[in-house]
Amino acid sequence: MAAPPRLPPIAALPTLPTEQRAAVLDTLFEPSAQLHTLSLPLLHDQAFPSYPDLIAAIGVQLTSLAASASSSDTTWLESILGSHPRLGAPKVDSAQSAGEQAQLQGGEGEKLRELNELYEQTFPGLRYVVFVNGRSREVIMEEMRGRIREGTLRGEREAAIRAMCEIAADRAAKLS
Repeated sequence: MAAPPRLPPIAALPTLPTEQRAAVLDTLFEPSAQLHTLSLPLLHDQAFPSYPDLIAAIGVQLTSLAASASSSDTTWLESILGSHPRLGAPKVDSAQSAGEQAQLQGGEGEKLRELNELYEQTFPGLRYVVFVNGRSREVIMEEMRGRIREGTLRGEREAAIRAMCEIAADRAAKLS
């Protein structure tokens, strides 16, 4: 098994080649051409004292897209949020996501698949994104049911942005 990727020192980001800065974004968030377009200039033009500060700045960018009245901004944001794999998906391309979701695999895979479908029907354009953080499949599924019952499209976009940033911060802490 390959060793997990290591993040370069935060101070080095502005001087790294574009491909390496893109790899940092992919490691922290998930591979997304739209996130590269949005955030690569930020990593080049601004120095950050820490990875949590960088992640917070990207969170601000994503929140600005969420607050925009432009349908193209909404589509752009939904593409970035959709870069995260579905919960419990049998095949996950990202090594980080595969490890984070390992406890979600198993006997109730069909129920989780159905919940993913219901979520995506309830909130068109979105994928359920949550910071699993060691919680059980049952806890995650109950939270998902609650969000399907009570959530709003705007609230779900904001919740997905928060979750993406929480996931990225956890990854940064583990990979720095």
